[in-house]
Amino acid sequence: MHLRKNEVAACTCIAAGVMLALAVGSGCVPANLSPVPVSAPVATASPAPSATPEPTPTPEPTLTVDTVRFSASGDNLIHEGLYNQARARSNDGGYDFTYAYENLRDFYGQFDVNWLNQETLVNDAYEPSGYPCFSTPGDITNALYDIGFRVFSLSNNHSYDKGAGGIEASMEHWAAMPDDVVTAGFYDLDTYDNLSYQTVNGITIGYLSYTEHTNGLNTPDGTQYGVVYLSQTDVIEQQMAEMRPNCDVLVVSCHWGVEGSHTVTDAQRNMAQWLADRGADLIIGTHPHVTQTAEWLTAEDGHKAFVAYSLGNFISAQSEPDNMIGILLDITFTKTTQPGGESSVVLNDPKFHPVVTQYENGYSNIRVYLLEDYTDDLGAAHGNFTLSCEYIQSVLDESVGEEYLA
Repeated sequence: MHLRKNEVAACTCIAAGVMLALAVGSGCVPANLSPVPVSAPVATASPAPSATPEPTPTPEPTLTVDTVRFSASGDNLIHEGLYNQARARSNDGGYDFTYAYENLRDFYGQFDVNWLNQETLVNDAYEPSGYPCFSTPGDITNALYDIGFRVFSLSNNHSYDKGAGGIEASMEHWAAMPDDVVTAGFYDLDTYDNLSYQTVNGITIGYLSYTEHTNGLNTPDGTQYGVVYLSQTDVIEQQMAEMRPNCDVLVVSCHWGVEGSHTVTDAQRNMAQWLADRGADLIIGTHPHVTQTAEWLTAEDGHKAFVAYSLGNFISAQSEPDNMIGILLDITFTKTTQPGGESSVVLNDPKFHPVVTQYENGYSNIRVYLLEDYTDDLGAAHGNFTLSCEYIQSVLDESVGEEYLA
């Protein structure tokens, strides 16, 4: 059989293919034949599952504690000698009262709130006047503000000394003070709803101010504003009920008691308990111009209230030794807020820092000192009488008691 050339070639290729297949199957590949490369499967790594981010932890509610260190000072009683000396010290024709209070600047700098009983009307509409019907130049509030006072009680027995005009002029003066000044004591006699609050360090303090009398002067005709007497218990109860839910601490000032007497009257004690029962936390007594004792009261709802029955004079030009001695209340309000938002407030560590009004012969150089800075040499130079440190301490021990004296 004869094959054509192309047929021979085809047969040759078929034979070679058969031989290669047999060789591969037997595991032997002729040296002159290379195996057809086979691509190996490529191992591909599966992507790692992405980590689920940890949720941001919600902060746990925490208990918080806020505090306010509070001071209260007694009767700022501005006699004629005080404003005449202030006028003599001024370089611009006004009144510079700084000298009278300068010795206590560092003391008041320690406090968050400084409260004062402003015993006399303050305004520039009336000529300055002293006892018995007082009017004090408006410049006095420059010195009082500068030394640190921000809260002023205005209700007292001299509130009506200049009639309706005196009330209006005084209120206009206080309204022009910086926004951080708080006053209490002149109320809208139609509504009694102009109430005073102050928030410091997260603690809201409410202020009320009342007087026992106004030296026999009735509420002036034609005035929209005036005092609330301590005998007006219906009005006081209304105001306290309105304020109590809106403040953490309720401070009530009472101008009461017997002038010149260190003895607390039954009327003072009964009124203090009545106020505590209606929600007062701190009761500050003024008016006797001498010091009286203090105590804790337990209200009907169980809360504790502190009463200082009389702080005595802060500064004055009165003429008796015991009128020269006053006390400054130092007390701390502590507010604890629970994680759930509930809060409670307690009053802590009340104590009194004694002060002494000093003047020399002819009521000259009237000024006030802390007792700790006072000396027997100053007392020996006191006008009208000698005022020794031993005597001052004996008055305080007997009238206030050692428990609260700093």
